Parts: sequence; C-alpha cells; structure tokens
Amino acid sequence: QLQLVESGGGLVQSGGSLRLSCAASGFSLDSYAIGWFRQAPGKEREGILCTSSSGGTTHYTDSVKGRFTISKDNAKNTVYLQMNSLNPEDTAVYYCNANSHSLTYWGQGPLLTVSS
Repeated sequence: QLQLVESGGGLVQSGGSLRLSCAASGFSLDSYAIGWFRQAPGKEREGILCTSSSGGTTHYTDSVKGRFTISKDNAKNTVYLQMNSLNPEDTAVYYCNANSHSLTYWGQGPLLTVSS
C-alpha cells in the first residue's frame, strides 16, 4: 500500500520541542518534493515548509523560520520535522506531503497541542 505514515504528535508545553516523523511505505521518497502543512482549529490548511526532491532548496513560511527544520533519512525512507521554541499558535494538525509530477501522497495528520 502506497502511503505516508506520520507519528510524533502530542501535547507540549510552550517553549518545548517536538519531532514529527513521516515514513513512506510502498514507494521511495527520493524523487518526491516534500512539504509540511498544518491546519489550526477554525483555520485553513497552510503550507509551512517545502523542500525539493534533491533536498537542495527549502522554503519556510515566516512564522516557523528559524524554529522548524526538515531532515531526511534515506535509509529509513523517512522525513522529519523538528520543531523548536513551540508556542500555542503552533497548535494544529500537521500533515506531510510527498509530491512528484501527478502523484501526491498525504500523511494522516497527527495533532500537536502546545499549552501555554
């Protein structure tokens, strides 16, 4: 089955850190551009960062720049979202996305709650 499986959501205190994982099953992430999106309660889904398939170019939205980073473990076919200095405004459901030409996959979206 071709899918992205996310893990790592939960409850974190303000100022804390958390890492989300996004593992690909049934396909290789090597040729896919990777994006992370989030949807806060009552708001539309927003893209927060995206990286090219080569990993050479990464774009961050201003609200997470300097706090969030993406990394990839090719051996595990997994990408990670490291989130530092979290604040309550980061509370959202977080989705990973893999996109290549006409193919796109979404993770199931774990919830991150940041308490003040």
